[in-house]
Amino acid sequence: MKKQELEKIKGDVDSIIFKNEETGFAVITLDCDGEPVTVTGEIGDIDEGESLTVMGVFSDHPKYGYQFKASLCERTLPSNVAAMKRYLANGVIKGIGPVLAKAIVDKFGTETFEIFEKYPEKLSEVEGITPKKAKKYSEEFKTKFAVRRLMTYLTSKGVSASIGVRAYKRWGESALEMVERNPYVLCNLGVELPFLKADELAMSMGFSVDNEWRVKAGISEVLRLNANNGHTCLPYDRLKTTAMSFLDISEERFDKTLFDLESEQLVVQYQKLNGRTYYMLYEYALADMYISRRLNIMKQFAYDSRIDYSDVIDIAEEESGITYETLQREAINTALSVGFLVMNGGPGTGKTTTLNAMISLFNQQGLNVKLAAPTGRAAKRIADLTGYEAKTIHRLLEVTSGTDEIPRFTHNEENPLDCDVMIVDEMSMVDTLLFAALLKALPINCKLIMVGDIDQLPSVGAGNVLKDIIESKVVPTVTLTEIFRQAQSSRIVTNAHRIVKGEELELGNCDDFFFFQRLDYESLQSLVVDLCKDRLPNTYGISPIENIQVISPTRQGPAGTVELNKVLQSALNPPSKEKSEIKTFLYTFRAGDKVMQNKNNYDIIWHKEVNGETETGTGIFNGDIGVIQKINKLLGVITIDFDGRVANYSIPMLDNVELAYAITVHKSQGSEFDYVIFTAFSGYEKLNYRNLFYTGVTRAKNMLILVGSKNVTDRMIANNKRSNRYTCLKEMLTEDNGDRIGMNPDTEE
Repeated sequence: MKKQELEKIKGDVDSIIFKNEETGFAVITLDCDGEPVTVTGEIGDIDEGESLTVMGVFSDHPKYGYQFKASLCERTLPSNVAAMKRYLANGVIKGIGPVLAKAIVDKFGTETFEIFEKYPEKLSEVEGITPKKAKKYSEEFKTKFAVRRLMTYLTSKGVSASIGVRAYKRWGESALEMVERNPYVLCNLGVELPFLKADELAMSMGFSVDNEWRVKAGISEVLRLNANNGHTCLPYDRLKTTAMSFLDISEERFDKTLFDLESEQLVVQYQKLNGRTYYMLYEYALADMYISRRLNIMKQFAYDSRIDYSDVIDIAEEESGITYETLQREAINTALSVGFLVMNGGPGTGKTTTLNAMISLFNQQGLNVKLAAPTGRAAKRIADLTGYEAKTIHRLLEVTSGTDEIPRFTHNEENPLDCDVMIVDEMSMVDTLLFAALLKALPINCKLIMVGDIDQLPSVGAGNVLKDIIESKVVPTVTLTEIFRQAQSSRIVTNAHRIVKGEELELGNCDDFFFFQRLDYESLQSLVVDLCKDRLPNTYGISPIENIQVISPTRQGPAGTVELNKVLQSALNPPSKEKSEIKTFLYTFRAGDKVMQNKNNYDIIWHKEVNGETETGTGIFNGDIGVIQKINKLLGVITIDFDGRVANYSIPMLDNVELAYAITVHKSQGSEFDYVIFTAFSGYEKLNYRNLFYTGVTRAKNMLILVGSKNVTDRMIANNKRSNRYTCLKEMLTEDNGDRIGMNPDTEE
């Protein structure tokens, strides 16, 4: 399809229909020589009366009419007297209304804005303005003008208004000066312009390839991209090779810049005893060091208090009518006596039964127990299984603000949680930064019970915390291995354990595990749609949206989530005149769609009805699944219900939302679904490994249906090469670090 050419229109802002101050997205009416035009897009912080030059394309929507979708926007302050009066009269500067605006402009005419900026003392010549007010009005005008200068500069360079909003929030009036001096500051946490976009901006400004700012930002970008892939650090040789290729720089330039970054503590060096040197971003080094110190302190407290609680466990068995096997008793005894434990185990091994016993006995001791999990679905699951309230770690710590990498929490070392025992479920999903934040919020004498399954995939975020802790042997670990009789009747459970052992799947007739061989894409897609739309709902009386989840190892290809989402959306939620739609680069969203948040958003506000009262909170997180309730295209607002938490999204925020009729195995972690359809197809060999397959299979609660190739599932089972992650936590926990880490261990944020 031929790309539509950009058009340019000019005019004054007549009215503001909608404005999102967080993202810069707005819907306005622009007066273009007396002709009103509706303009939508990331325009930034605008006010009525401003003059805009906008580049974009016209579209004729059947419901909302003729609109201009802006991609670039240049703004200027009003230059004629009438427009100046209107601009000031709209409350742009607090304290100046229509009457005072008229008096000021009548006094100074077209020089009004120059007076505000350069000669504020003259404002006191207007009746009703004291010298103190004149100074206040001038300062507010300069602030407003600084925002507009920044927005105008960035949007003229093709940088979105939302980046400008973030930059101004972080650096205030000095933001433009900082960007002009070093455009790579826009890559910093809290602003997060992609490096390649900042690089494009810098090149247009005449920066050289080996410019110091560029190379510093580029090395940090390599470490951050690898952190996004799970690595908290990189070996020196790998970092050097990657960065030199990525930035097209010499070895000499790389080494000098790396030394400078280390001197500025933007990156940290760590030398393992094996002689290999690793580098990590400062925030990950700080988190790993904190985890190491805190767990070792807890170990010292814990090992002084081993007591035999066999008699207490015997009484608990009598009261509950449950006989605990040897390893369950060991886990319970360790929890009660040491209060510091990893309980590891697969499905059907009695983790929940053991955990319930621990909680009951802790309560009998009068201890305040809190339960947490990494995701909302995981928290709901453990709450349902134990009968005790559970929260996500983010909600427990109470997010106040932050970036995707470093959120800010209400609870920390200065404001710890009120609890005697902290139990964390689905520990394999907990990443380095989140675990460090949780430990900071625990009272020094708090017991810590970590429950997980080391055979599952590691966390989506950087680190391999559960694996590193278990292998360090710093924390007592009990691995439950016995599959209980009631679980042995589940083919999901028995096949999950066969996968872990590297054994071939047991197929054949059963109630909860089915395999359908499909060796071409068309028949695979057709069967998946049929199962979701007709077979399973008609047979079991279930909802395709609420009860069925399609899971794939990959996003790519006809058996991947992107294509499956499109065919499932077409079948389960087809377009209609009654449903509004919003089109993005990858998807078309419409009311009724099942969607997933794919990046943490700590600031978004949600509301939830609880027992007739409205609960309000902030934060929708990576992996949260919801359903679009409604779409208001005129205002650019999309309302999404995430398991009762209802949040409003602007159109730009949909960049962090994707359809969720089908999700990847990685995105399914920590969740359990009634009916799971797992697609296994050839062509993506790097994703054909055992613990990914195991993780996908164990997401199913009532039924698992495999669709695809048995050869692929056999290869997955045979391939026990786990996801290799570069981390330093294990060594920090077990080695005498001495001066092998290039930072002060007492350094605080």
